[in-house]
Amino acid sequence: MMTAARPGDTGLAGPGELDRYPYANAANATGHDRTERVSPVWESSETDIGRVGRRAAGSRGRGLHGQLVQQLGQMIVSGDLGADRPLVPEEIGQRFEVSRTVVRESLRVLEAKGLVSARPNVGTRVRPVSDWNLLDPDIIEWRAYGPQRDDQRRELCELRWTIEPLAARLAAGHAREDIQQRLADMVEIMGHSAAQGDTMTFGRADAEFHTLLLQLAGNRMLEHLAGIVTSALHVSGGSSGGCERPVETSVGQHMRVVDAIGSGDATAAESAMRQLLAAHGEAGGQGAGTPADHVVPAPREH
Repeated sequence: MMTAARPGDTGLAGPGELDRYPYANAANATGHDRTERVSPVWESSETDIGRVGRRAAGSRGRGLHGQLVQQLGQMIVSGDLGADRPLVPEEIGQRFEVSRTVVRESLRVLEAKGLVSARPNVGTRVRPVSDWNLLDPDIIEWRAYGPQRDDQRRELCELRWTIEPLAARLAAGHAREDIQQRLADMVEIMGHSAAQGDTMTFGRADAEFHTLLLQLAGNRMLEHLAGIVTSALHVSGGSSGGCERPVETSVGQHMRVVDAIGSGDATAAESAMRQLLAAHGEAGGQGAGTPADHVVPAPREH
């Protein structure tokens, strides 16, 4: 089952909700574009589950359940927990000092993501990568900060090159003035935050811009991929400009997309989005974008 964007994570701004994007003063800017993550703490180089730290401060979830899902998910994706041995619920509970209920629910979440399978007389074991739900935002993040980081970021960028220019092209043919206005609002917020050096606000508005674009395309299957695009921005540094500090050039590139959509020019909208993604590739470093000889061709007219 493909995992879409979480309603609680996207936080789309509707009318009257833009106040939650303050034009922060430079003195309040943190200089960071995402919350610092705490990697699993290892007591030794051995991969035995009993030698894993019990903290998972970067967990998306809440409480012990979310922390255990995060911890076990990271271990599986990084290869520290393989298919060579079963995941024994009793052992997990003892090592992480959590109840049987927490372990059981956590393994169910991981099973839904395709990471593990539970069978009678066999137990719970890690499934091969081919069975993983690679479009799940959690798995995207775990891969992006593990040994597969280069492959994950390259694959994400290639996917964005496929879906976002098409979304911009389709959006130009849909008269959704409310979402078009919200796109423009996001660009305005990006401009203010860029001037203030506020990377956190810039990144939030940027992610919301690209989510809104997929909504405006009028294709529910594309809209279903909004969580993937948000995850791609998150793991690539927080902004589609691919740089540590937001810059005015990125704001202008986003505005060209909005202007083309507003004028109903599908070709210009698609081209503007390709230019935006190309600039991201140039600034983002190795694996951050799509090379010139790998540009996805434009869709044919129907």
